[in-house]
Amino acid sequence: MQARDLMTRDVVTVPPGATARQAAELMARNGWAALPVVDATGAVVGIVAEADVLRSRLPQDPRLHMVREPEHAAPPMQVQGVMTSPVVTVPATADVADVARLFVDRQLRSAPVVDGERLVGILSRRDLLRTLVRLDEDVAADVLRLVEAYTGELEGWWVTATDGVVAVGRTDRSRPPAGDGTGDPAVLTRALATLARTVPGVVAVSVDLGSADPGPG
Repeated sequence: MQARDLMTRDVVTVPPGATARQAAELMARNGWAALPVVDATGAVVGIVAEADVLRSRLPQDPRLHMVREPEHAAPPMQVQGVMTSPVVTVPATADVADVARLFVDRQLRSAPVVDGERLVGILSRRDLLRTLVRLDEDVAADVLRLVEAYTGELEGWWVTATDGVVAVGRTDRSRPPAGDGTGDPAVLTRALATLARTVPGVVAVSVDLGSADPGPG
């Protein structure tokens, strides 16, 4: 599964010359934690987050503090003065497992998705979490469609999914499975497992070409 399979494609962005107030209004109105900053060519040049526009913009109420803060200069007014740059991006073809690891290791909530330098989407932790809560029957149905299309055998396979753990097997053990032309069961097993892992919500896969249909339940 790749970043482009899960990313949000219609991304709201801001230019470097936008005001920090404008960025704050967009985030507050829509509940977003961050906005990609792109230049006139569509290249990602930074990211502006809630913390960036909050910093130094909420002075202390002098009635509530015995010791007052020292006077500070006015904070930067434009996005280019508060954004994080360079920004961590992920390619559209990135494996979502690698993206999840990046989010955890770097403590990121989201990352712009790029094709070269051009922004094509944004991927968030929430997008990744949605794959974990897909209904098992939907996961199993998607895997079954891929398996049947690959082998050309309708009703020749069964697929079950339990909490994202998928099992694939034959409905009729007496007939050899149609394969990918190699005639090698090991090759077919690996191919079907690889196909299944491209389906959102799949956590693990087992393929047994000799296993019988488990039936309902």
